[in-house]
This record gives sequence, C-alpha cells and structure tokens, in this order.
Amino acid sequence: MGQLCGRCMQLLRDFVAFVQRMSSDLVHSIKECVTLISKCSCLKQNSSKARQLYKPILQPHERVTAQEFLQHIETGFEMSPLGKDPLEALRTLAFSENPGLQQSAALYYLHMSQHMNVPLPVEHLEPFYALLRSADLEVQQMSSLSLVNFLLEGNTDKELVVQMGLLEPILDLLESEDPTVQCNSCACTMTLAVSESNREAIGAAQGVTPLLSLANSYDPRVQQNAVGAILNLTQSEKIQQVLCKEGALPVLALLLESPDSEVQYYSCAALSNMAANIQHHEAMLRPGNRFLLRTLISLLSSSVDKVSSQACVCLRNLAISADIQAEMVAEDVLPKLRSLLASGSKDVRRAAIALLWILSQHPHNQDTLTCAELLQSLGMLLSAHKTDPVIVGHTACIIKNLSLSKNRQRIIESLCVEGLLQTMLSTDIQEDCLRCVTSCLAELAKQEGATLCMVQRMDEPLTKCLVRLAGQLEHAEASFQAASIIQHMTGHEKMMLLVKRHIGEIQAYLKNFLTHQEIRFQQLGISTFCRLQEDPEFSLAFRKSQMAKLLEQVRQQTEETQELLRAAICHEDS
Repeated sequence: MGQLCGRCMQLLRDFVAFVQRMSSDLVHSIKECVTLISKCSCLKQNSSKARQLYKPILQPHERVTAQEFLQHIETGFEMSPLGKDPLEALRTLAFSENPGLQQSAALYYLHMSQHMNVPLPVEHLEPFYALLRSADLEVQQMSSLSLVNFLLEGNTDKELVVQMGLLEPILDLLESEDPTVQCNSCACTMTLAVSESNREAIGAAQGVTPLLSLANSYDPRVQQNAVGAILNLTQSEKIQQVLCKEGALPVLALLLESPDSEVQYYSCAALSNMAANIQHHEAMLRPGNRFLLRTLISLLSSSVDKVSSQACVCLRNLAISADIQAEMVAEDVLPKLRSLLASGSKDVRRAAIALLWILSQHPHNQDTLTCAELLQSLGMLLSAHKTDPVIVGHTACIIKNLSLSKNRQRIIESLCVEGLLQTMLSTDIQEDCLRCVTSCLAELAKQEGATLCMVQRMDEPLTKCLVRLAGQLEHAEASFQAASIIQHMTGHEKMMLLVKRHIGEIQAYLKNFLTHQEIRFQQLGISTFCRLQEDPEFSLAFRKSQMAKLLEQVRQQTEETQELLRAAICHEDS
C-alpha cells in the first residue's frame, strides 16, 4: 500500500485540527447550556424531578454493602435492632442515590415497624432523614408509614424524632401530590403534636398552613389525619393564636357538617379547645352570624355518641355570657338535651347535664327550664345513676338553681325531691356530691310546700342518714345543710316522731354546733334547740344533759362580744 504524499498529509492534519476545534466549541456550548439550565429556578422548585432525569450508577461500595446487608437478613433476621456493622450497611443504603437501594432500606424499616416490640435505638432514626427526603415515591410512602408505626406503638420517643431533625422532611411531605404520602405525613404530625414542645416546633416550622389546606382534602384518610393533627395542636394556647390568624375557625366550622363522623368529632373537639379560651369567643360568635352555634346545636342530635358529647362540651365552653345562654335556649336546645340525658353512654349523659347546669345559672332561663318534661328527666336520671358523682352533683345544682324560679312548685310535684333524698342513702356518694345534694334539699326545705313533700317521703333510714350527716363536722358544709333540713322538718309531727329515736345523736351535734367558731352553726344550734325543746321527751333529755348550762355559756360570750362591740362603736363615734 502506497504512502500519502506531503500535500495529502497536510490536508489530513488540517481536517483533524478543524474537527478538534469544532468539538471543543461544541463541548463548551453544551457546558454553558447545562450550566444555565441548572441555575434556573424552575429546577430548584422541585429537585426531585431533576434527579429523575438521570439514573444513578450503582457504586462499587454500594453493591458490596447491599450484598452484605442481604446476606445478614437471609442468615439471621430477627425483629430487633441491627448491630453496628449491619446498621452501617443500612445507613449506606438509605443515603444512596440509587432508588433500588433506598427502597430496600425503607422496606426493612417498614417490616421492622410492623413486628418489632422493643424501643428503636436513637441511631436507627438517622437514616430516616435520607429516606424521607428521597425523590422516589415508594421510598417516601414506606419510610413515612414505618415512622408512623414506630410512633403509634411507642417504639420511639416523639420529642427525640423532632430533635433529630426529622420534623422538617415530615412537614415537607405534607405538600406531596401523593395521597398516601400526605396521609402518612399527617399521621406523623398528629402523633408528634401530643407533646407541648413538639407543638411549638410544628408552629415555628409553619406546619399549620399545609395542615389547614389538607383539612379540605377529598381523600378521607388525609382529611381525618390533618384535622386530627389540628386538634392536637389546639391544646397549645400559643398555637391557637396561629390557627386563628391562618383562618382555622371557618375551616373547622364547615367541617362540622362533614359526612365523616371522625372529621366531625376532631373538628368539634378542636373548636372546644379553642372555645375554652374566652378571647376567641368574639371570632367564633360574630354578631349576625351564628352558623357555628346553630351547627353545634344540630350536632346534639348526632347518632354518634362522641360527636354529640363533644358538641355539648363546645357549647358549654361558649356559654359564658347570659346572651349566648339565652340564644341557646331560644334555639330549642332543651328537647335535644333531654334526649341525651336518657342516652346509654355515660360520657353523653355527663356532657349533657354539665351543659344544662351552665344554662340553669342564668335567671332568665330558669322559668323556661322548670318545665315538667325536663324535671321528670332529671328525677329519672337521679334514680338511675345515684352513684355517678358527675350526674348527682350537677343535677342537684340544677334543681337548686331552678328552685329560685316562679315555677318552683313543679319541682315539688316532680320526681326530683324523691331522687335527691334517695341519693343520700348511697354509700358510694362522694363528699362534693353530698354537699350539693344537702345544699339543694336545704334550699327546698325553706319553702313550706317542699318541706311537707319531704316529710311525706321521710322514713327511718333517711332520718338516720340525715342525723349521721349532721354529726360529721369534718364535712362542715354537708353537716350544716343536713342539720338545717332537720330543723325545718321538725315542725311536722311525723318528723318529730322519727327524730325521737335519735335524741342522743342530735344532742351531740347540737353541743358541737353551740361551741362552733362559725356563728351560723351557733345560730342553727340555738334555733333547733328551741324547736325541739317544745317536745317533752327532748326537753327532759336536754335538762339531763345540762344543755341549759351550755346555752348560758354561749349567752355570756355573746353579751361580752356585744359589750366589746358597743365600746368599739362608741370609741369610733367619739
């Protein structure tokens, strides 16, 4: 084969130089183009899409690590935290840019979260940061779900999760377009928000806004968890302020009409927490717009017990002013509350009776509330639940409030008096309830019609109970009220016959009353003594027990006090 001549050789050299120049310019142009594209803001808004433009290469050390980790799982997989070397392997997989390796790590965590029943060591939380930040959707789904499982099972400390920096990627996932990721990240946030410090961290990281957005999600799972997270956040007064500024009140109010009972309950409970803070009442009950009030009253008829119960709680927290109470009564709330008093749920009954107690405190409502139907319901409630402290205490207070109305005669004609008397016989009744019951009966006993009604129902067990209570000065209020009831009823022959069986016990508490430091006890002791002394048997017993001598001591003390008072007044006048 011949050789090229000098001219052809020069032409070939010129062509090679030309190609080299063109290649250099092309490479430079390509570099400039890629640089300009990489600097554009459109790629910074969603880095995950940019990462999907290329397929990461499996690095040699990652390949070895994956093989070793797989071998560890195949040879001795147990539902317990990994040792040092396998944990390093897991960390390598989690921080890899290869989606397949990250999926392996996420799948391992998911399996662990479903079967492990021991606490997760702190070092095992570190790989979660990379997995939650992954651009791969499956990795996001599995890692967020496994973290939810660990939190719900109590296998990891909730505050530690935030301290490890995992809150930021969790909140970022709230803005995912995938419903499963949204659902899991909302569940994580809801679980983390049970801690006060975590609630503040979520608020500081601006996690409220995306949660309110997801509260309107069309996916029921996402909506439930988002509203549940908001509910937990409302336990913080500081976050309540943030929620109000972000427009949470109208969102939660509209969610009360959701067809999902869980969403109804969460939103109602969140509003209850906010209503407990009076500074939010103006925003919740704007004049001319009582949508929230009417919606809550309608929820009293809910077939779901926890929804109707929570509606009662929210209304009770809102019923601070007399105007709002009157408006509730005007909205025909009573029939709904009477129905709830007969509920088979203890929580519903307690919530309803507590709301009624609030409404009964306003004098304007008392005549309306003193209707035969409600009084019958209250009497039946006392008879059926005489050992429930919440029911007994609130019912007694309601009856006492209603006894001040012009329709008090209806109370006497109802089952309420009988229910109150029988409640005293319960051995399980608590001191606070006993004080409420005796106070109510003492107030009723001031009216002759009620006194006669009570005397007709008195028997030996009830008389013995009243005398015993009057003698228990360690429970001062119940003791005073029980003695007051006895004093009012001893003007009737039947009651006098009953108390004669307890002359010794009555003398004992009268002596204590006469020497008591409080003047009201002394006065009640003297008035009771005067009334009982009219009976021959009591009169004889008093003489034998030297009651007259004790009364003389009280008289002398009173005269000395009067002289001192006269001297003090004269000195003041001079």
